Amino acid sequence: MTTQEEFEAASQRAQQLPSKPSNMVLLQLYALYKQATEGDLTGDRPGGFDFKAIAKYDAWNGLRGTSQEAARQQYVELVNELAG
Repeated sequence: MTTQEEFEAASQRAQQLPSKPSNMVLLQLYALYKQATEGDLTGDRPGGFDFKAIAKYDAWNGLRGTSQEAARQQYVELVNELAG
């Protein structure tokens, strides 16, 4: 079980990673963070040509049903893996 303090520390470490992760990993970090802090996504999928917003929406929506605690744990594990 990941504590809130561990999650917040991982969030800080994510801002200071030694190298920039790929866009797919960044989307995964974003989605896990949002699921951990806000829970399931609400609202409609963005339309038009806002591809960045669509990618973020799809990544977060892919975690629908994941508990906030599980998302926190996965986020901490991913940041720890990236930080080495």
